[in-house]
Formats: sequence, structure tokens, C-alpha cells
Amino acid sequence: MSGGQGAKDPGTAPLGRVPLDEGPVRVLSFGCRLNTYESVAMRDLARRGGHAEALLVNTCAVTAEAERQAAKAIRRAARENPGTPILVTGCAAQIAPERWAALPGVARVIGNADKLKPEAWDAAAPPVPVSDVMAARETAAHLVTDFAGRARAFLQIQQGCDHRCTFCVIPYGRGPSRSVPMGVVAEQARAALEAGYREIVLTGVDIASYGPDLPGQPTLGQMLRRLLALLPGLPRLRLSSLDPAAIDAELWRLIENEPRLMPHLHLSLQHGADLMLKRMKRRHSRQGALEAIARARRLRPGLALGADLIAGFPTETEAHFAEMLDFVEEAELHFLHVFPYSEREGTPAARMPQLPPPLRRERAARLREAGAVAANRFYARRVEQAQLGEEETVLLEAPDRGHTEHFAPIRLMAGHGMHGALLRARVTGRDSRGLLAEAA
Repeated sequence: MSGGQGAKDPGTAPLGRVPLDEGPVRVLSFGCRLNTYESVAMRDLARRGGHAEALLVNTCAVTAEAERQAAKAIRRAARENPGTPILVTGCAAQIAPERWAALPGVARVIGNADKLKPEAWDAAAPPVPVSDVMAARETAAHLVTDFAGRARAFLQIQQGCDHRCTFCVIPYGRGPSRSVPMGVVAEQARAALEAGYREIVLTGVDIASYGPDLPGQPTLGQMLRRLLALLPGLPRLRLSSLDPAAIDAELWRLIENEPRLMPHLHLSLQHGADLMLKRMKRRHSRQGALEAIARARRLRPGLALGADLIAGFPTETEAHFAEMLDFVEEAELHFLHVFPYSEREGTPAARMPQLPPPLRRERAARLREAGAVAANRFYARRVEQAQLGEEETVLLEAPDRGHTEHFAPIRLMAGHGMHGALLRARVTGRDSRGLLAEAA
């Protein structure tokens, strides 16, 4: 999630509603997958706290559209289910609690600093006031290992962000960076492995900033090395979005030498023009990003690369946008997550000269087209590798589809497997949605 508006990867998701409608406490989760999997924990906390027939809405503040969707869902739920209490939490609710408390049907607004604490969900107790998350310094809470029937387990290893990208409001919703202790991460990962998960994804707001607040100040790479040593039976470990300026030496060694760390990195890049990166207050330059990408490919040939990119940032000219398109080609990126820029109240970028929203959307569409071309090029390369005898290892998310080690979507045209299992497959072709294969 590092970098705010462009977050999509195994640890994050497109903005939009993710329903978790099991049992008496129903959940609508907006925004990133970190929100989605926090929602699993909060649903269970609300049940244990005595809430019944309630709707829990986990909001997102990354874009105005995310907030609009959440507010619309609340009004609709209040209209269609009068009397059902609505519990609201998440980044948007943290930033402007009074705005969400005023919506129809809302019975309780719970701040981000308290949402994983059992006492905040006690239905018999008065609501916990929304506290200032910017003052939070406690260790980040970890998630339960009930992942609602999903194929891979997500573990939150870090929370919050100490950086202030000019477009991003998320630090105001989640506060400063806090890390989950290494022992707790290992305990949760072991529980996920024992529960049958074959792949674990480590997620957070800015996971490359893991560790400075912990005893001994371990880096992300050091934590990963310990985790893999403690879990020799774990087949696949994957990372969510990484800041290319903060990859530590131990992580570089793991990228080179650890086959269980998947050959797929998703980088929080945001743009390909130096002036835009400077105005975004990113910590890398265009050349710095290219050098990190070249180093990753040199250490791990065949590595797949995804990236977060924002189109239509304030003051972006057609020449700046062309630089970003050129960057996608030069860096040979494979999977793009593209957002049109959305101004967020209180951020420095919102005070810069704005581009017209239609132009932002038009540039985002062009960037997505470039992303589709890049993905198809990657799929074609995997078909060529299959013709040379290389097989894919697939984590099945349904009997006939899943993702490869490179996080390429793949569908089985012949042969089926069990949800959550690892299966060897032979690629037989491709289409615009990914790879086609048959069980090996």
C-alpha cells in the first residue's frame, strides 16, 4: 500500500466493495486488501462483543470515489434495512468521524487506533471515542487467521506510514509506522501453515519500513529470513507493495537466493517523470527506480514486476505523461495498477494546480492500455517458456483457476484441483485475461 493512491497487488485490491456476508454481522469493506482482512478480524470481534444483525462498513480514504461508494452503501443499507445498526470504521471514518456518524443508521464510529481492540466492539458499553491516530505508538495489532475461505493467508506485519507523499491522506487515517513483533509474525504464520494455507502474503501500509520501532530494529529482510527459517514447510511467501527506495540488503539477498520468496515484486512507483516524483515527494527518482528494477532482474532472472501508477497528477503535462509511458516500456513492467489522481482535502497536492477530471480519466485509460500490452507480452513469454518444457506451479483459488508463482492469472482448460492446493500445470496458450493451461 505504500504510496497511497496506486495500491494494487497481492496485498491490496481495487477500490470497491468487498462483501463478507457470513453470519449475523455482515461486512462491506472498501479499498485495499489490508482493509478486507482487517474486516475479517473486526467481524469476529463484533460478534463476540454482542452485536447481532449489524452491518459493519470499513471505509477507505484513498480517493473521493471510495468515500462516495461507502457513503452510498450506508444510505442504501439504512433505507433497505431500517433498524439495523451500522458500525463504521476505517480510514475515512478516522479522518472525519463526525461526517460518518451523521449518516442515517450509523450507531457507532470506531477509529483505526481502536478497531482491533475487543473493548471497542462491546455492544453493552458506550462507544469508544475516536482517538488521534497520529499519536499512536503502540505495536501494530496482528490479524486472526480466519481468511473467509480464501486460498492464501494474509498477515499484517506493519501499520501506518512515516512518509508524507503530497497526494496521500492515508497517514492521517492510519498514523505513524508501527511493526508487528517478529515472534508474533512467526506465530501467526505457523498457525496459517497448520491451517493448510500454502501461500502467505505479508501486508501492511508500508512494509519496507518494517522494524525500526522494535527491539534490535530488524529490517524487513531480516524478519523474512527468520520467518522462512522457522517455517521450512512453507512453500510460498509473497510480499505486498514495496517502496523501491527502501529495499534492505538482506531482502536483496533473499530475492537472489530464496526460491520460496515468490519471483514477483510489486513496486510503489507512482510516476515515471522526475519532476512529478519530486512534486509527489517520493523518495526515488526515475533513474533510481530503473536501477532497483535492473538489480532485481539481475539477481532473479524471469522476475515479474508490478507497479502502482497515478495518472493526471497536478501540473502533469502531456510530456510528463509521455515520460511515464516511456518508463513502463523501458522498465519492462508487467502488471500495472493505475489510478486517476484524486485530490484529498488537507494534502499538499490538493493545493496545486489541478488537471480537469476528464483529462485524468483519459490518461488513466491510456496508461491501462499500456498495461494490458505489457501483461500480454509477459503472458506470451510464459507460453514460450512452456514450449521449452517449463511448467507453472499454480495456487488454486477455484477448481479451475488460480495464480502462478509470478502472480499471473491462469485457467485450467483440462483437469481440476482442490481449492487452496498447489498444482503443476502446462501452459497451452493465453488470452487477454491471462494464461491457459492443463494440469501436468
